[in-house]
Amino acid sequence: MMIKLKFKILTLLICCALGLQAQTNAYRYMRDLKGINTTWHSLTIHNQVFKNTKSGLADLRIYGFKGKDTVEVPYILEQSADQVTDRETDFNIINQSSNADGFFYTFQAANSASINQIKLSFKQTNFDWKTKLEGSNDNKQWFTILKDYRILSIKNNNTDYQFTQLDFTTAKYTYFRLAIKANEQPQLTAAKILKTDTLKGVYQNVAYKGYQLVNDAKTKQTMINVDLVNPTHLSYLKINAQSDFDFYRTLKIEYATDSFKTDKGIQYNYAQLYDGTISSLETPEFNFASNFVGRVKITIENNDNKPLRISSLLLKGPVYELIGRFDDPSFNYALFYGNKDANPPVYELKTFENKIPMQINQLTVGNEQNNPGFKVEAKKAPLFENKAWLWALMAVIIGLLGFFAFKMLKS
Repeated sequence: MMIKLKFKILTLLICCALGLQAQTNAYRYMRDLKGINTTWHSLTIHNQVFKNTKSGLADLRIYGFKGKDTVEVPYILEQSADQVTDRETDFNIINQSSNADGFFYTFQAANSASINQIKLSFKQTNFDWKTKLEGSNDNKQWFTILKDYRILSIKNNNTDYQFTQLDFTTAKYTYFRLAIKANEQPQLTAAKILKTDTLKGVYQNVAYKGYQLVNDAKTKQTMINVDLVNPTHLSYLKINAQSDFDFYRTLKIEYATDSFKTDKGIQYNYAQLYDGTISSLETPEFNFASNFVGRVKITIENNDNKPLRISSLLLKGPVYELIGRFDDPSFNYALFYGNKDANPPVYELKTFENKIPMQINQLTVGNEQNNPGFKVEAKKAPLFENKAWLWALMAVIIGLLGFFAFKMLKS
């Protein structure tokens, strides 16, 4: 009885070991990880990894090996994007007046507040006004925060654009007075006073081979095609554009999803990254959800205006960092990827993220190599495409027919 029990336990352990080892066979690529000497470590996902991973990095795995033992390392994947927090301040409008210099609105904060942004909404849909913003602690002595600050709204068949947000260096006052230079009474419908804090993420510049710019007089568009040096994740694009006059134009940023050959050469299918406006009133930089791209197309609607002068482009992508828990530093660990059928892993580690130390050592990630244990499962042909099975089935059918025929004749 004892011998049978030991045999079952041994068989179970062997099966478990083989099962864990088999987990790595589904991944085409691997990279050795060096420098593991404690429980917590991090590693940066390099651009070269992206081209061979599944969309969303769902197939990233870390396995450790020691002898016949295999372990899987739980991890958290983080994207180093900007983190923006808004804190709204309660206020009352205590005064609305006007004179030859314009229209005035005085806001009283519930408490002396530090703010750096005011968002305004107006009933009017077409206007171009200059504003002045002042601050005071006693509603008597005023200090200038903004001067000749332009707010604008345009709505017609070609454009639907608003710029009614005041941005300024953080100021702390009890009273804020807004002056609007306008030819008509501004109909202020809403105002938000905010303190906006931005925790800057870590981005890496994305190299591109160059760009091809075409000003199409027929479609009244400027089209810019950008080919990246290597496909990578992209989440930021800045256009250095100039004009002799103020401008505001509809802008669309797309990325190529696939390509196909035609008589006119290679053509591309595109998906949208960003849809908005490029304006002389705002810094021409655009943030969007990170996507893995190799080619970008920018389309600017000029309508009947002179095309903008484009001098350069700046592209950036987020840095992806993986934080893993290595329970046994004595194992040899490697990063595996390249499994199109993999689902995102589900680790309990995400629930206890606050337990991760603030200071974590970075690992050294080795060069990409083919996983020697990778196996491609051969697709099995349908049963009825197998000739042996067909002949066997026919033999069974003929045998059955003969048997029943013989029975009938005998009866």
